[in-house]
Amino acid sequence: MLTLNADRFTPVDATLIPTGELAPVEGTPMDFRLPTPIGEHIKEVGGNPVGYDHNYVVNGGGGRLALVASVYEPKSGRAMEVSSTEPGVQFYSGNFLDGTITGKKGVVYRQYWGLALETQHFPDSVNHPNFPSYVLKAGDTYRSTTIYRFAAR
Repeated sequence: MLTLNADRFTPVDATLIPTGELAPVEGTPMDFRLPTPIGEHIKEVGGNPVGYDHNYVVNGGGGRLALVASVYEPKSGRAMEVSSTEPGVQFYSGNFLDGTITGKKGVVYRQYWGLALETQHFPDSVNHPNFPSYVLKAGDTYRSTTIYRFAAR
């Protein structure tokens, strides 16, 4: 079960580069504002391969610590919560896992067998003036905080 604290996302083109639009998630397969099984709408997302590999605009994100996401696996009770000062989070659903990678104890990683939540500035921000800037000038210092909290319910 995934929950993302994001009312908008940055749609991508066929090469997974953001188009510059900040689109609402409401009424789309991108909507994880309430706890939702990751696979529930995955086939509706499209792409090649099909799945999520999109940046979400964190509500209240950018500059101050904000809740980004929570993940809960009901069968095991494992939970994770992510908070960050970054304005975005890239959600990737393991679309490119194709069985060619073998992990611990010989487990083969198949499509959708993992997920990533990567806090970040929006991809390709330098080419989209409506995105938060990530340009760092000589002598400036960049600081960011991301906190991953793990629990069992």
